[in-house]
Amino acid sequence: MNGPAAKTRLWRAWCLYDWGNSAFATVILTAVFPVYFVSLIPPGGVHIPGLTSPLAASALWGYLVSGSLLLVALCAPQLGHWADRRGYHLALLRLCALGGAAACLLLALPAASAWLPAALFFALANLAFAGGNIFYNAYLPILAAPDEMDRLSSRGYALGYLGGGLALLLVFGLIQGSQLLGLPDKAAAGRLGFALTGLWWAGFALPALLHLPATPARPAEGRGSYLATFRELRRHSDLFRFLLAFLCYNDGVQTVIVVSAVFARQELGLSQGSILGCFLMIQFLALPGTLLCGRLAERFGTRRTLLFAIGAFLGVVCWAYFMTRGWEFWALGVIVAAILGGIQALSRSLFGSLVPAGKNAEFFGFFAISNKFAAILGPFLFALINQLTGSTRNAIIALSVLFILGGWLLSRVDIERGRKLAREEGSDQAG
Repeated sequence: MNGPAAKTRLWRAWCLYDWGNSAFATVILTAVFPVYFVSLIPPGGVHIPGLTSPLAASALWGYLVSGSLLLVALCAPQLGHWADRRGYHLALLRLCALGGAAACLLLALPAASAWLPAALFFALANLAFAGGNIFYNAYLPILAAPDEMDRLSSRGYALGYLGGGLALLLVFGLIQGSQLLGLPDKAAAGRLGFALTGLWWAGFALPALLHLPATPARPAEGRGSYLATFRELRRHSDLFRFLLAFLCYNDGVQTVIVVSAVFARQELGLSQGSILGCFLMIQFLALPGTLLCGRLAERFGTRRTLLFAIGAFLGVVCWAYFMTRGWEFWALGVIVAAILGGIQALSRSLFGSLVPAGKNAEFFGFFAISNKFAAILGPFLFALINQLTGSTRNAIIALSVLFILGGWLLSRVDIERGRKLAREEGSDQAG
């Protein structure tokens, strides 16, 4: 990377991408668009061809999120193959970032005031967001040495929370001040906020899109698929077991984030302003929370800290089942803020420590791609339980299964044995 100055510049550019695309995560995926989308659905739900009964707004939202991510999962093996073998990481990152930003701008059109166009534009944006993160994460082992990955990963998450929080704050102010700004209503202000999100994403992504190094092409070896990498992962039992654990508990984490706004609106009757305020609090508290989890990991170990965070999320969904007052939603928000960044940053770093040298791109690509599968089952489970029981509370408590299973699998990972095997295999390859 031609010296410390060049390395610092690349690290900053990589972290700024997280700053930029986190606006989509906070405004579109989590806090503003879900409430806006629910408002577009008739009280009796919508009729979908092939279904005998109409779908409620919350169920439709869950299916929309899981369906768009399923498209990523289906396309990911071939995309990962192209990126890894032909050096397409940067080109595909550019396509996803600019395409996702453009889809956010489409959400600002008057046509997005109908639920079907809004669902289509959102699906395109979510597809680009999830796909872009595959190639963004693949740059971690390229930009950082093994002993630097914890630091760079944490910086990316920390700046992401700050950038996403600031973007959400701007959109929140836009919606709350819609009358002063001469906008027709809060829905129009929300659509203007979606356009701001697209511009924020594209603008702060530019340093990464312009300055990240192109990855060299490698000779093609077979077709891109999960099967080949899966076979390789199976040889590393502790790495494979950790990946299964991560898929379970991260699925629960992502689903809690995605459905919380809909839950607060339907079950607690909270206003959009109150929901947005809570999410703003989470965004800004998550930054020190991430740093705190890093300190805890240094003192008590990464696995113990992760198990503590998983247990805390289990407590969150159990409390949510009985929750009846608005202040409880805010209290749960404080808990989530304290552990959200840590559980994500430490998971990525722990996975990296179990990967043998020379296989970083291949394994991290599978980690990023499999992460998309993890975000499919949870929203689908939430939507299915909601549809079958007619209760959002039953749907949220069902997520406890994912945290229990993930924690149990993580407790069975022998981290030191996995790291030793990774070092030995890396040494063999170097020799």
